[in-house]
Amino acid sequence: MDTTEAVGWGWTTPASPKQPARRSLLKRGLAIGLWSAVALLVVGLLGFLGFVYSLDRFEQPPETRADGIVAMTGGAQRIGDAIDLLAKGYAKRLLISGVNENTSRDQIARLNPGQRRLFDCCVDLDYRARNTIGNAIETRRWAERNGFDAIIVVTSNYHMPRTLVELDHALPNLQKIPYPVAATIDPHEWWHNPSVTKVIFTEYLKFLAVWLRTRFEGDPERSSVAQIISGGSPIKGQLIAEPLWR
Repeated sequence: MDTTEAVGWGWTTPASPKQPARRSLLKRGLAIGLWSAVALLVVGLLGFLGFVYSLDRFEQPPETRADGIVAMTGGAQRIGDAIDLLAKGYAKRLLISGVNENTSRDQIARLNPGQRRLFDCCVDLDYRARNTIGNAIETRRWAERNGFDAIIVVTSNYHMPRTLVELDHALPNLQKIPYPVAATIDPHEWWHNPSVTKVIFTEYLKFLAVWLRTRFEGDPERSSVAQIISGGSPIKGQLIAEPLWR
């Protein structure tokens, strides 16, 4: 078949195969896109599995004592475990961070009737934190005001990784001893329990977002991204409120 084109008086040049070249580039682009999507899917799945199987399934006593204990609200078990640690002498003071403004000290104390004396002397309530970012900010203020060097962190097992990232960002020089509460969710049930899968996968995505955010921002109190995530400031008000307890 003749693949030449007439140019002038008898001069010819090979015809340029434009259409086949475009199809070849399109196929190559689709192949690269497909393999990239597969690679991202595999990396994401491996990351999710690593996240799941890094979560504690059982509660373990802290390996060492600390100056203070911080419990993140979100479940009665968290507060109960934190008060038990305080009663056993693992630390000298407890902060319950993110308490609902309509919840009084007496209401929380009634849920733990055997530890009323601890509420009277050694428990601070933070009503200002709106979310985990706010928890970290208020924990920093509380720890700095008390001169603490080490704290025990009490929250749910699936929430612990994100909490530690926020605390490490806000308090890089403070020792954090995790105490994950494992009573509510067994992470190893994710593959046959849709509700567990939803909770852990959502938390995994939040963990990734927090990890990325804290790589590129400075102080969380001045972070525009933190304000967007919080729908405003991650804490109620701009100045520290004294006292933190009611």
